Amino acid sequence: MNERFQKLCRDYKIQTAIDPRLYDKYNVKRGLRNNDGSGVVVGLTNICCVHGYVIDEGEKRPAPGQLIYRGYDICDLISGVEKDGRYGFEETAYLLLFGNLPDKEHLEDFKKIVTHYRTLPPYFAEDVLMRCPSSNIMNKMAQSVLALYTYDKEPENKSMESEMLKAISVIARLPAIMVGAYQVMRRYLYNSSMVMHPINLDESLAESILSTLRDNREYTKEEAKLLDLCLMLHAEHGGGNNSTFTCRCVTSTGTDAYAAYASAISALKGPRHGGANIKVMEMLNCIENGVKNWENEGEVADFLTKILNKEENDHSGLIYGMGHAVYTLSDPRAVQLKKSALKLAKGTEVEAEFRLLDTIERLTPQLFAKNKGDIKTMCANVDMYSGLVYKLLGIPVEMYTALFACARMPGWCAHRMEEIENGKRIMRPAYRTLIKNRDYIALDER
Repeated sequence: MNERFQKLCRDYKIQTAIDPRLYDKYNVKRGLRNNDGSGVVVGLTNICCVHGYVIDEGEKRPAPGQLIYRGYDICDLISGVEKDGRYGFEETAYLLLFGNLPDKEHLEDFKKIVTHYRTLPPYFAEDVLMRCPSSNIMNKMAQSVLALYTYDKEPENKSMESEMLKAISVIARLPAIMVGAYQVMRRYLYNSSMVMHPINLDESLAESILSTLRDNREYTKEEAKLLDLCLMLHAEHGGGNNSTFTCRCVTSTGTDAYAAYASAISALKGPRHGGANIKVMEMLNCIENGVKNWENEGEVADFLTKILNKEENDHSGLIYGMGHAVYTLSDPRAVQLKKSALKLAKGTEVEAEFRLLDTIERLTPQLFAKNKGDIKTMCANVDMYSGLVYKLLGIPVEMYTALFACARMPGWCAHRMEEIENGKRIMRPAYRTLIKNRDYIALDER
């Protein structure tokens, strides 16, 4: 990179800078958020409700978090599945796609369709996954979903029947794409063995992920049930989260399903969105190395204060896994994940790390109030515990966000079809321009 190019980049930063005060002057909703942190309402949906506060006489007041799929509380859905000893992700996908809980006959029919699409098209692994290994599985997944367009005989058919089949096929195939992309990366970038197991069509999607990921294909029922819980909890989170909004925004242009889903995957990749669980694990590793006694709350508090003061970790001043745009008193996903994971972690080396995260969760709100003067109600979000759950299940860190994408695909699909049916208008928000007109200068005179 030569000096001239570097100077161009420095000059661009100066030229493109916008005075932050102008955002208030022109009432710009930065991040599509209101001043109180709530999202700007840009649409209506029947798919999901994310409830974390109430508005009382114009004031935002904290409330226990609720996550509701098609009118059903996620805690009730999980309780029902656990009571019957079943795997629930496929049933959750059905609910999100079709709007109602299936009876036994409809659920079996749905599982048969999912099973039909579980295996990748002939030579897909060789032609798409192996030919161009990627150091990031999310990028490879987005590329692979785009490639599925080529294997679809009617990729531009946007009838509801065709869209539903496309949705189910992507939901069914994405886990195989994810594991395949990881195995290829392991071979070409880490010089390790690449193990490509055939899909066992008798397994649930959660079981299949563990079965194809592990060299010996072995897993316990408790491990598969915990992963299934993760998939259920991540399946949907309203139309306002960045990746779902991206899917709806791209869908509003009239583009094909594969382009819309690949865009959602790309949006989820960012560390401010789906990549946050990796940031939590990086922070946890930093704390583990910097605190001698993890059980000493004073030591932990001192180190967290250094993080808040931008002296430790990535110097961002952020304690990852804490706080949420909607949830205030609690994130139901974090509550469910923490409760279930602790049972499996008992007696393992990961148990102490769970206790450390619990300490971080308890101390952070008071440290924020003391060091930042920020007294808003704050809870742990799902990213606080999901990364450690994946570690407990032996899932490599490179797959953390990719696993999130596999889980969220049913939600994206549901929102795409709702946008097709009800949107009817391309999304195009406005940006106020600040530039002034300038007289053209001939090349020789510049």
